[in-house]
Amino acid sequence: MSTFKKSVLSNGVRVVTENHTHSKSVAIGIWVLTGTRDEPESDVGISHFLEHLVFKGTKTRNAYQLAKSLESLGGDLNAYTTREYTNYHCQVLKEDWKIGLEILSDLVCNMQLKQKDFELEKKVILQEIAMSDDSDEEIIYDYFYEEVYKGHPLGRQILGKSQTIQKMTQKKVVDYYKTYYQGKNLIVSVAGPVNHDEIVIAAQKLFKTRKKFELKNVRKAPKWKVSRKVFEKEMEQGHILMGLPATSFPDQYRFEAFIVNSLLGGGMTSRLYQSIREKQGLAYSVFSSLNTNVDSGNLTIYAGTDVSKVKKVVHIIADELLKLKIEGFKASDIKLFKKQVRGQLVMGSEDTENRMSSLGVNEMIFGEYRSVEHVIQAIDLVTEKSVAAYMKDHFDLSQVSVVLMGPKLKVHEEWLKKYDFTKKRNA
Repeated sequence: MSTFKKSVLSNGVRVVTENHTHSKSVAIGIWVLTGTRDEPESDVGISHFLEHLVFKGTKTRNAYQLAKSLESLGGDLNAYTTREYTNYHCQVLKEDWKIGLEILSDLVCNMQLKQKDFELEKKVILQEIAMSDDSDEEIIYDYFYEEVYKGHPLGRQILGKSQTIQKMTQKKVVDYYKTYYQGKNLIVSVAGPVNHDEIVIAAQKLFKTRKKFELKNVRKAPKWKVSRKVFEKEMEQGHILMGLPATSFPDQYRFEAFIVNSLLGGGMTSRLYQSIREKQGLAYSVFSSLNTNVDSGNLTIYAGTDVSKVKKVVHIIADELLKLKIEGFKASDIKLFKKQVRGQLVMGSEDTENRMSSLGVNEMIFGEYRSVEHVIQAIDLVTEKSVAAYMKDHFDLSQVSVVLMGPKLKVHEEWLKKYDFTKKRNA
């Protein structure tokens, strides 16, 4: 049985821990409550740029020393940026938790940015953006978000655009760092065989330079925009990404959405996988994803197929969506996929990194603890009736947006724009 504890330091930094006595590793995360949607339009990509720059060195360690400090212990050190937050995290043996926390706090609290490092990393980011243009799945998601959240910060690319990165100045990045990496904008989450009080004592010392400061991000919920777009691009196959609005992370129907996603395209037994890959061999990769934000969400479906088969795959996906909308789910379906989701949760709970992540996200979204047992109870409450209520509120097929990408697909654009996902097509 894991034990949860929470403390708030005098400067507002939150510390949440979950004690797993039988684990041999400790996972530590520092969450900064800023992401792409919080950036000025002129500085899109600054959160991700800053995430890269903190690894260039601190007041006490250079880049090599930062990397060596945990790698030499068999540990792992990494970071990532999302549209809503930035996370720095590590995993170490239980006896090395102090050095793990110290390294992460050094990164977040003591960045020392030199002009030469800034210019060097700018080149790296520009290369990363260029490489993402060559990643088919990555670029189609960028296109999709730009279309359905057009004019809203959620539609921006996390990496930024080449032109915004090229114009970025060292002063802008440092000012952004000094503004957001403070006080209540920081959460420290730790999972493993740890003593909460010892973590708090260490954190008080390590985060003492952070100001007692809470930046109120003025976030406006996005309005979904129905879009049907074709992007011609020379590549080996055609790519399809379609989606519709879904639940936000705090939504009461979030677990119903999990079940719907699992049944639709969440694994090898899902309807889309069976109908598109197993029965007809039209795609190697086909799946659906539930993507939730603090105030919005979407359910997306991706498939990669031969260019000549793109229309056929769109038809099959449309048929499956309409079938779900009209017929709903059988009790046996819901029982099966509830068990699947429950099993994934329980097995994931044995991973300290998973638990560290859950601690941080739940503190960010709810400001409170959600145990594995709590989540399982919520999943057990999912019924045919509650799934039907979710489908009624969130499964509006008139809102389906589609992006096609690949060679010689422009001829399908008018067909796609007129496609009616709410009506059964003639065979």
